[in-house]
Amino acid sequence: MLVVFTGCTIFLILVDKIYEIITMLEKLAVNANVNMVYLETILKIIGIAYIAEFAAQITKDAGLGSIASKIELSGKILILAMAIPILTVIIETIIQLIPS
Repeated sequence: MLVVFTGCTIFLILVDKIYEIITMLEKLAVNANVNMVYLETILKIIGIAYIAEFAAQITKDAGLGSIASKIELSGKILILAMAIPILTVIIETIIQLIPS
């Protein structure tokens, strides 16, 4: 319980910095005329990575290494599933740039 409490406390302390980073990225995306759907997807992917890593570390600290590895695998699969639309757009853009 102490590990979870400490981790949550550290996260709450850093929420303001995280908000500043997200705001800065949104301003950059608007200035670069990037579709906000892509930025939102990337931010969700980053969030999944952090949450999966946090959960895996907690389970490792509890002595449940096998569950931790399954949490990491689940996070990676979710990230891949969310990244597919972005990867599709990148591949389509590259194909359009290649001369016929």
